Amino acid sequence: MNAESHPWCARFTSVPQSVGRARRAVRAVLLAHGVAPDTADTVVLVVSELAANAARHGHVPGRLFEVRIDLGEEGEDKEITVEVSDAGDARPALQGPTANAESGRGLLLVAALATAWGVRDRQIGKTQIGKTVWARVGR
Repeated sequence: MNAESHPWCARFTSVPQSVGRARRAVRAVLLAHGVAPDTADTVVLVVSELAANAARHGHVPGRLFEVRIDLGEEGEDKEITVEVSDAGDARPALQGPTANAESGRGLLLVAALATAWGVRDRQIGKTQIGKTVWARVGR
């Protein structure tokens, strides 16, 4: 894989069990490309949170979610970009959970670990299908 022109990408069934599969696949790719174990741990945690949200809130029967990793350009300042796309219409809340909420802290964790993150419409050809949540992690 040439990280500059061919990011790694895989699709997973939109079920909770796929979150672990996505974590293991991403870890293997990162370590195979020489990413430091501490950085790999951070990226895997971000993937885990975003994939869990895709499986839980972006689930559309018969549709997969996609995980994409771009290792960035060569050099000391590079960042790893994580993208998780799903077919759901629900957009993540950009504010934190309420004080008594039992869930909803995953994106706060992503925001704390990433140098930047956001959400955009997912385009497949000329059709908008779902969303992509992305995050950048420094190396």
